[in-house]
Amino acid sequence: MSILEAILQGIIQGLTEFLPVSSSGHLSVFQHFFGIEGEEAALSTIVMHLGTLVAVFAAFSKKIKKLILEFFSMVKDIFKRKFTFKDMNPNRRMIVMIIVSILPLFGFYIFKDFFSGMSSDSDIILEGCAFLYTSILLFIADRHSDGTKRAGETTVASALTIGIFQGIALVPGISRSGSTISGALLTGMKREDAVEYSFILGIPVIMAGALVQIKDLGSSAESSTIIALVVGFVVSAVTGYFAISLLKWLIKQNKFKVFSIYTLILGIVVISAGVLEKTGVL
Repeated sequence: MSILEAILQGIIQGLTEFLPVSSSGHLSVFQHFFGIEGEEAALSTIVMHLGTLVAVFAAFSKKIKKLILEFFSMVKDIFKRKFTFKDMNPNRRMIVMIIVSILPLFGFYIFKDFFSGMSSDSDIILEGCAFLYTSILLFIADRHSDGTKRAGETTVASALTIGIFQGIALVPGISRSGSTISGALLTGMKREDAVEYSFILGIPVIMAGALVQIKDLGSSAESSTIIALVVGFVVSAVTGYFAISLLKWLIKQNKFKVFSIYTLILGIVVISAGVLEKTGVL
């Protein structure tokens, strides 16, 4: 993998991890056409994802700091037997509900090899269909986006709903951020809070996913590849930070439907390219 390819992947990952259009789907399509496959493709995907985590910490540093402090306070109350669900403050409730949203992933983890197989095959028609699913989901969510609930008011039922949407997003081409933001909007959460909840929820999910994938990889990366990956990591972090700012603005401007239109067009294009490849035209 060249440094140019790493830079392009970093830009793609940084933009599409946070804009609700599927980073895994875009990276998969890019890697397909540039011949990046196997362990090299898997490793670059992991590194780019970790780069975008840096962007989340930078963009939501104040909120994350409050949640971390509240987490330790909650643990302290649990040991002192002072913890109660009834009397949780908004930050504590958000922490608990994020944990609840993560729980459905354990059910989806049973099918880990199935999802991995889909992301590593040479057929991009699946990604195209997943883009169309994302488009429909974003369209529906945009029409139900006048919620009033804050992230700190999330219920168990709402958290589980968001978690199930997140589990479905393991399919390459289905946007994780788009799915969780849509799930939050459909449960009545305010637009800005849906974005915040989605991105902070992604922190433990992306870290856990990266650790699982790293465990399954070998250690034969060449020095040139390592340099390219470092460059890609930095690019994805910087691009991701600006993508978060862009999404916040678009959400406030009520332009969420733009992503529905984009993924609809992309899905049609990718499916068409996949069909042409199968017929030998491409």
